[in-house]
Amino acid sequence: MVPCIIIGMTQSALASPLIDLARRHLPADVAERWIALLRPAARLVPVPEPRPEDVVVGRLGGLPALPEGMEWPVWEGHGPLSFIASVDCGALPAGALDIPLPADGTLAFFSFDGQIDDCEAFVCVDDPATWAGTRVVHIPAGAAVTERPLPVIDDEDVEFEAYTEVPLTVRVELTAPDVWHPDTMVALSPAGVVKDPQARPEEAEAFLDALYDLQSGTDHHIGGHPNPVQNSVEYEIAHGLLGKGTRWDDPRVAEDAKGWTLLAQIDTDGDADMMWGDCGTLYWLIRPEDLAEHRFDRAMFTMQCC
Repeated sequence: MVPCIIIGMTQSALASPLIDLARRHLPADVAERWIALLRPAARLVPVPEPRPEDVVVGRLGGLPALPEGMEWPVWEGHGPLSFIASVDCGALPAGALDIPLPADGTLAFFSFDGQIDDCEAFVCVDDPATWAGTRVVHIPAGAAVTERPLPVIDDEDVEFEAYTEVPLTVRVELTAPDVWHPDTMVALSPAGVVKDPQARPEEAEAFLDALYDLQSGTDHHIGGHPNPVQNSVEYEIAHGLLGKGTRWDDPRVAEDAKGWTLLAQIDTDGDADMMWGDCGTLYWLIRPEDLAEHRFDRAMFTMQCC
């Protein structure tokens, strides 16, 4: 692994504009409650033209290098999945994250992106029949791999193309839970008492506006909190798995949401010619116990867009 000076990192060990922002805009007790929610993430930074000193840890797009005997992932009845990104786990800063990522090997992310069917089919958390439309593959370190060509589509009217390859470097930074996450609402409310779960705490309005401005821009990252485009991503996964007809205020949603953590999010990216809906983001979440066992087949996927 790449040496890292942030082993056993805590919030206080990593300088962060999020911490500065909270302490500037919030009362001391409220700021510290919110800061306690911050989690480290490996921000994947696109570098279309890497410099010699850049440490490349992965890439968006291009063609995947897969082990011998592994076929290009396909959603039966629909077609091949698109290769979205890959990350070398062994190149990430050691000990910097709070999730049990593999110590080495490569994570490859695939998703059915609508190129083949003009977006007629898509993956829905509440519809298990669609889950084959996305895949996370862990390729062990040292495995013999070959770059695979794009699958041939037997339809002259369909253009199935690879995304533009963009190398990724990494920096470790803190991430915040989304504004509407219940933990955020509690942390930002006076005395930790939420008066109205449907309204932002009035006392934190200036802080939340400044936070929104700070978090704008392309955001690809591994671990940490998801940066949602719409509602809480953890709650979306939990709600979907409980089945259609489940109310959002069902206590089971909040309870199950606690069991999911972000594995990766891949944002819309102009350098890679990636556009998810209307400037959306792809999210893969997983239960920590499944991640520790490298059960990436149990990761769940969702996409949010404007």
